[in-house]
Amino acid sequence: MTDPRYNYGPDNPQYPQHQGQPQYAYGQGEPQYPHGQGEPEPKVNVGKLWAGGLGTAVVAALLVVVAIMLIRGVLGIAILSPEGAGAYGTVSTTSYAIAAAGAALMATALLMVLLLAMPSPLTFFTWICLLLTAVAVILPFTLVADLDAKIATAAINLVVGLCITTMLSSVGSAAQNTPRQAGY
Repeated sequence: MTDPRYNYGPDNPQYPQHQGQPQYAYGQGEPQYPHGQGEPEPKVNVGKLWAGGLGTAVVAALLVVVAIMLIRGVLGIAILSPEGAGAYGTVSTTSYAIAAAGAALMATALLMVLLLAMPSPLTFFTWICLLLTAVAVILPFTLVADLDAKIATAAINLVVGLCITTMLSSVGSAAQNTPRQAGY
């Protein structure tokens, strides 16, 4: 704390002046912000957003692996590889998990753009992700495969899409730097 009996500002004749720098009157040449709070925080905490996006990518990839192991190992439905390939399947399972992680990272990039540019970013993000999830659920039914494999793939796509949408909506809400209002 400072002692109110002493003048610590530039009005004090003993206030140190830096040599070689232009001298401005107090507050002149400096950006002015309301209420003397200093520079305002950026609208989005990018570090928090991308950390949450990376976490979501890991969860989405692991969710695909667990779902395929459940569907192939427990339910015995040949999804993404022939029946004799075991509970994990083949390299296509790994590709599917990597694609889910990539979708989560692309959704994070979309969320960042929306947070920086849109008036109601989380509403737009949720709608875009839900519509893309609907496309991913419908897509397996356009391919040539057994009906049970189509249903299983659509179910995995639905669960992963909902996981990415809900997790990143929460991350986007937490990454916004909005001033908190007093009260409830």
